[in-house]
Amino acid sequence: MVVRNSWVTHGGQTAAGFIDSAEFEKVKREGDRAIQNWIDSQLHGTSVTAVLVGKNTFRSKWVQYEIQKSIERNNGVLAIDISKIKDLQGETTERGSWPTSEEYKRYLWNKNEGYKNLSDWVELAAKQAEKVL
Repeated sequence: MVVRNSWVTHGGQTAAGFIDSAEFEKVKREGDRAIQNWIDSQLHGTSVTAVLVGKNTFRSKWVQYEIQKSIERNNGVLAIDISKIKDLQGETTERGSWPTSEEYKRYLWNKNEGYKNLSDWVELAAKQAEKVL
């Protein structure tokens, strides 16, 4: 929510494109095919995929599926490490694993001043994928 809300409050923009975990949980109950269709529909019309990376993010087959489909769409892909953002209980997690490929630009939300720089990161990912926002 910290990242999602910063996009709204800092840039004055809507949270378009941020996937609501409650919505995902609802779709998940309908099975794998429903999840694939939902992810595909969420990617429709996008040019950049920002993956918020926590401790176990990359272990998710659905995160991997979304990244794969994003690459097939020629979306810009960026990873934002959120491990050091405090949760509602004031806790943080250890940094999660992420593919070491250089084609994914990675940022640390706290260290790289995500609140201030998120829109620039998205713009850069779009340019690298040769897409215009």
